Amino acid sequence: MSESRFEEAFDYIIVGAGSAGCVLADRLSADGQHSVLVLEFGGKDNSIFIQMPTAFSIPLNKPKYDWGLYCEPEPGLAGRRLHHARGKVIGGSSSINGMAYVRGCAGDFQEWEQAGAKGWGYEDVLPYFRRAEDCVYGEDDYRDTGGPVGVCNGNNMRNPLYRAFIEAGRQAGYGETSDYNGYRQEGFCRMDMSVRDGVRSSTANAYLKPALKRGNLTLRMHALTTRVVMQGKRAVGVEYRQQGQVHRVGANREVVLSASTFNSPKLLMLSGIGSADQLREHGIDVVHDLPGVGQNLQDHLEVWVQQRCTQPITLNGWLNPLGQLRIGAQWFFARSGLGATNHFESNAYIRSRPGLKWPDLQYHFLAGAIAYDGSKAVKGHGFQAHLGANKPLSRGAVTLRSANPEEAPRLVFNYLQEEADRQAYRDGVRLTREIFAQAAFDPYRGDEVSPGPNVHTDDEVDDWVAQTAATAYHACGTCRMGEDENAVVDSQCRVRGVEGLRVVDSSIMPTVTNGNINAPTIMIGEKAADHIMGRDPLPRSEVPVFEPEGWQQQQRENRPGVMSS
Repeated sequence: MSESRFEEAFDYIIVGAGSAGCVLADRLSADGQHSVLVLEFGGKDNSIFIQMPTAFSIPLNKPKYDWGLYCEPEPGLAGRRLHHARGKVIGGSSSINGMAYVRGCAGDFQEWEQAGAKGWGYEDVLPYFRRAEDCVYGEDDYRDTGGPVGVCNGNNMRNPLYRAFIEAGRQAGYGETSDYNGYRQEGFCRMDMSVRDGVRSSTANAYLKPALKRGNLTLRMHALTTRVVMQGKRAVGVEYRQQGQVHRVGANREVVLSASTFNSPKLLMLSGIGSADQLREHGIDVVHDLPGVGQNLQDHLEVWVQQRCTQPITLNGWLNPLGQLRIGAQWFFARSGLGATNHFESNAYIRSRPGLKWPDLQYHFLAGAIAYDGSKAVKGHGFQAHLGANKPLSRGAVTLRSANPEEAPRLVFNYLQEEADRQAYRDGVRLTREIFAQAAFDPYRGDEVSPGPNVHTDDEVDDWVAQTAATAYHACGTCRMGEDENAVVDSQCRVRGVEGLRVVDSSIMPTVTNGNINAPTIMIGEKAADHIMGRDPLPRSEVPVFEPEGWQQQQRENRPGVMSS
């Protein structure tokens, strides 16, 4: 490479200071031997609304911190265009997300390996999950302490509704798990969040800011990367725009795209890597025909099953200006109280039908009845379960609208295209209502608000889901990892057929995990760092994992007095 073509050069260039990019920035610069440049389109994360856990819905909707992407009208969602928030700030989406900390179950990573991601089975990835976290519950074979990301349970379920949800699950015949991020995901449990000492534990806070004290790590913000500079089929640098100027920076070793499920494939295509037909359509010279770029897009939808609460104990009572002021003051001065939690303090993972070995439904339970983005709330008091059918079969794609780097990509998810995905929500609504009908909720349960008394048949449930389902912001899969011809990156995150270029973010997931995807994305950053540095992987963790007895015939544990569905 001729450095004269570039203003300057670094050993590694990381595009995107998000959930994976911040991890890489820390790990690649740790030994002081390599120069590392991180390019981020967003800016600083010094807003109180980012750092205070309870306020996460505010930056989620601010153009200053969000890319402001929308999908195309979705036929399966009654033609609606969903807002797909992506973090435009250091920390990326880990700075604007709901902080739910969910690794996924062992079966998810078995699925990855079966899809061709060699060395990404559960035994392989568990050591990297452990390396990333500082778990308040302590260390065991599955959890660890001393890592960058703080993990806790917020306010430790002080509101009795959280424990009522867990007890209702037990009464309905489901198991209880002591740690859904450990030996057993299936069951009802307290929920983890990425919060340390009352403050959001984003990857900016956990990895990037401490690493910036090193002289070999450089961060440039408000920098829009426009393409990877290629020399033949080797990545040799990047081009980016900052303050109206175009800059070209060389990479002595590698360029790493950690720009998100939407922007990493977009950058590949803008750089001439992707489906040759699509590139030619937009007048882009074809460097490498790689048809899988942008394909395999998948996401989690969620719906909110809401009940009125007969006791004035829910979060809805704090939504007035005085209540919010009190919450903010306690957090500002003591980093405690309702400001120090995301309010998702209990959750559950169940199987929607017999014949499933691993859970496919997820619940976040909230001691309030309010939209995830804070846009609307039930009048009076209420509580809700966020229901997600988390193993969708429907697939979409990210494609270019034009060759203009400043234009958003086209997002088509094809939500609920597959009959199995629609059936999972029919089953999920029925099972959720059954859980809320248990005796544990008798002291609190009022009328059902949503779906409501007029939604019972399959067609009625289908219509309600189509009209109300929202994204859980778990888009992934568009630079799929594998060893086949349709994979975009190989099992070491290297772009297939190209040298000096990797993708390291949620886009490489072969299939979406059963849960929120920030923790797996951090894990991807941790594991990929070892691949990039040429280190031996951490030793595999040969630990047992829970497998339900009779899963072929039973949807849940067969407790006395409870019939299996």
